[in-house]
Amino acid sequence: MSQRTQRIGDQIQRELASLIRQELKDPRLGMVTVSNVKVSPDMGYADIYVTVMGSNLDDKPDESIAVLNAAAGFLRGEVGRAIRTRVTPRLRFHYDEVVARGNRMAVLINEAVREDQERAQARGDSDSPD
Repeated sequence: MSQRTQRIGDQIQRELASLIRQELKDPRLGMVTVSNVKVSPDMGYADIYVTVMGSNLDDKPDESIAVLNAAAGFLRGEVGRAIRTRVTPRLRFHYDEVVARGNRMAVLINEAVREDQERAQARGDSDSPD
């Protein structure tokens, strides 16, 4: 990714975060966070990766993604006015599974550590950290 497309991606990310929070009033839309934006080299499209508060890998927020993709034309127009580039990329929204997987891994690690500590206390190990 070139520096220019990275810079434009960063601008789009900032604008979309604000627009989604302030302009989209659909009740099906959860608490959305724009985690990453990848702009194609020709500026034809931008892949927008989002997470939805409270979601996990077992419960993909398909409804929120559908709402965002339905509003993509409106959001594209607003982003185009804000960033003032000759070409405004088409917006395609995707669920960011990387963040959800990371959160799930953190939960599993915390559970494993807690279980290890409980087992150590049950055995009466004296080498547990205090």
